[in-house]
Amino acid sequence: MDVDEAETPLARWEQRAELPLFWASLVFLAAYSVRILAHEVDRIWRELAFATMLLMWLIFAADFVVRLRLSGQRLHRFLRTHWLDAVVLLLPLLRPLRLVKLYTTLQRRRDQAVLSLYVRVIVYAGLGAVLLGWAGALAVYHQERTAPGATIVTFGDAIWWVCETLTTVGYGDVTPVTTWGRIIAVGLMICGLALLGAVTGSFSSWLIQVFTREDEKRPPEDGRPPGAPSS
Repeated sequence: MDVDEAETPLARWEQRAELPLFWASLVFLAAYSVRILAHEVDRIWRELAFATMLLMWLIFAADFVVRLRLSGQRLHRFLRTHWLDAVVLLLPLLRPLRLVKLYTTLQRRRDQAVLSLYVRVIVYAGLGAVLLGWAGALAVYHQERTAPGATIVTFGDAIWWVCETLTTVGYGDVTPVTTWGRIIAVGLMICGLALLGAVTGSFSSWLIQVFTREDEKRPPEDGRPPGAPSS
């Protein structure tokens, strides 16, 4: 007899750990923000922020090891189904991509969905865009602000550039000039297209569903039931 997936040790660990790990990711992002933006504060505060980032990363690494051990799989097989865990371990600023996993984990504790599918998609895309945008602005500002010929020299420039990139507008008034800045730009372009497509598709599906429901409620003009063939 197969063991129910929700009752496996790995599933139980994920249910317990996902929410604390989400808060840890926000602490990591806050510490990274201090590290990048607080140029004029005491050096000790910047070192404290770095220590906090390192501590949060160690927590992420410990969680990855625990998940690997509880899965009972070898590393290469585990990575096939948990590749996102490996990506966010290497690049902790991408942990907002786990918002869907967080919602799924929390939803297992309830009998029915709190939000409809369409609202879930829009909320996820909105929160993901905000968190990824902030992380992307910090990362590109860190790479660009001291580069020769850079146009992104303030954090305000970085925020404006991220808004252009995620919305796929791309005015071209500010652009990254460093290699790492351009790599970050490519990642944000891909995320922007995915998030925009998810929101647009979900909203369109919701409109179609609403209009279809209204058509089904409307009585036919000739008194025939809906769907009945004409005489």
